Amino acid sequence: MSTKVFMEALSPTMEEGRLVKWLKNEGDAVKNGDLLAEVETDKAVMELSARGEGVLRKRMVAEGETVAVGSLVGVIAGADEDISALIGGASSEAPEKKDEAPAKKDEAPATKDDSAAKKDDAPAKKTEAPAPTADGGRVTASPLARRIAGDAGLDLNAVQGSGPGGRIIKRDIEAAIASGGAKPATAQSAAQSASSAPAARRVFADGAEYQDEPLTQIRKTIARRLGESIGPIPTFYLTAEFDLSRAAEMRAAAAELGDAFKVSFNDIVLKATATALQQHPEVNAHWLGDKIRYFNTVHLGMAVATDDGLIVPVIFNAEQKRMSEISAEAKVLAKKARERKLKPEEFTGSTFSVSNLGMMQIDQFTAIINPPEAGILAIGAIEDKVVIGADGGFEVKKKLRVTMSCDHRVIDGAVGAKFLQTLRRLIENPLLMVF
Repeated sequence: MSTKVFMEALSPTMEEGRLVKWLKNEGDAVKNGDLLAEVETDKAVMELSARGEGVLRKRMVAEGETVAVGSLVGVIAGADEDISALIGGASSEAPEKKDEAPAKKDEAPATKDDSAAKKDDAPAKKTEAPAPTADGGRVTASPLARRIAGDAGLDLNAVQGSGPGGRIIKRDIEAAIASGGAKPATAQSAAQSASSAPAARRVFADGAEYQDEPLTQIRKTIARRLGESIGPIPTFYLTAEFDLSRAAEMRAAAAELGDAFKVSFNDIVLKATATALQQHPEVNAHWLGDKIRYFNTVHLGMAVATDDGLIVPVIFNAEQKRMSEISAEAKVLAKKARERKLKPEEFTGSTFSVSNLGMMQIDQFTAIINPPEAGILAIGAIEDKVVIGADGGFEVKKKLRVTMSCDHRVIDGAVGAKFLQTLRRLIENPLLMVF
């Protein structure tokens, strides 16, 4: 009995998927539930499972190719079964969306260069030729290759790349580890390799005036979602400056109790936002076209920058969690987001979002609302400012600017201002969050 393999909707908002890597070759035996391929969705790299048994007779989509949800990507059938009728006309009747798609467990998602590598190629041979470098001597390598090399303590300068333009990709690192042919990294090169910052310098071929790069699924989704937001949503902005003096004192006192009690200013802001939203459900709301939905619980989205773009994992029931719990969960979610290992249920369902660029020394900015949410909070950098004290003298205070973007269809100016007043009271008096 033949079974068609379709590009399934592996996330709630997925409209197309890029087949990153086939995990089965044509002719391989397949059991129901076996993993067939890795697919890049609009949010993460996930796995496509078999829904039948037999032999993978035909792979209809090449690695690196993007197809719409519902497209035929393969055929499972008996070894001698005639499948000519099946592959002659691709049906678009795909199975229903999965309620819960499995997350990748043991391997970080493939990057663009890694996915271009053919599955059956032999590992690249290591030679004495130096690895390609960009201007300034920085080795040209994919972000995933850098992370794996950093974890293994390998010096990228000793690895020969087999990717486009000699770029080092994942299989080169794996081959170097297997052969023991790469020397240990120095402290400087290990730190450079392990860096996962999304601001890696783009490398151009010699003499190239420009370079075209196909959109990733996450970048396509960002473009579509922002187009839905900034145009049709009547947005206004409210900016306030908060005093962090007492929050700083609380952080210092908590840190003296041990690592288990250490929290960041971002953790304090997240906890304060969740608490304030619980007191202002008129802000913790969704615009649904013909109605407004107000939430009695806070599912707080936190924007995380990745190599491929922005993704917003969710801290569910944030108003019920202690600051230490929010801190621990935020760290786990941010790590999974950067490694493209988030499950669909971890990045959908937020009721309000927070975006923080303070660590990049951005004083103040306006964030774009993530529909159907009615608001988003933009957090700037913490600055030491000289202010006039109560006694008329001068003193230095830690100040933080926040800007709230509001959907005027849901939130009026006075409503947004009252929410920020509550947020100010909580951040400037953090002990209120423990009572």
